[in-house]
Amino acid sequence: MALLKAFLFVLVAEMGDKTQLLAMACASKYKLKQVIAGVFAATLLLNALAVLVGTYLGSYIRFDYIQLAAAFLFIGFGLWSLKGEDEEEVEEGEACNIKNEDKFGPIITVGTTFFLAELGDKTQLMTLTFAAQAKAPILVLIGATLGMMVADTLGILGGTLISKYLPEKYIKLGAAFIFIVFGISTLYEVLPKAYLTISNQIIFYIILALLIYLIGFKRKK
Repeated sequence: MALLKAFLFVLVAEMGDKTQLLAMACASKYKLKQVIAGVFAATLLLNALAVLVGTYLGSYIRFDYIQLAAAFLFIGFGLWSLKGEDEEEVEEGEACNIKNEDKFGPIITVGTTFFLAELGDKTQLMTLTFAAQAKAPILVLIGATLGMMVADTLGILGGTLISKYLPEKYIKLGAAFIFIVFGISTLYEVLPKAYLTISNQIIFYIILALLIYLIGFKRKK
């Protein structure tokens, strides 16, 4: 269950993410096997770091608190998915198109670029969250790594074709919806009934709707 959960949610999170675009950009400069090897090395290291930290936190923090934090983090991941790319992210997406001499070879160049772009991104934080929730760090590591690799490989192989029929904004909207719904359902499972009053729920949904509007729609006008 931990493996499948990590795989599916990381896969959804990575679709349309800047690092998926980065993988596509690198594929235009290097051979496919070199890009996949570099991305895999970076992904494995990133997820291993996230699992180590998440497992450590899960050993010292009460499970109820972890679940509560995870619920708000998933809502945050959903809002993050709505956020448009800024100039820094665009530059990262074009990193592999810079014409320079590669001092360390294609695989290390791709791996280093991908590692720096993904470090602290929502997919790594999500892996950390799963590792803190579950007691199966190896399964979380495998699931998260597979999820990112599938998403990035799809980006390399079919990103251009998919974008013709399914704009990136719809992919991000779908991902945001999944994360927010999952976060809300987790809140209902974790919070005591005393906190789930009608007035509290109304206030929560008003704040959430306002955040969705400000982050996902107002700034794009």
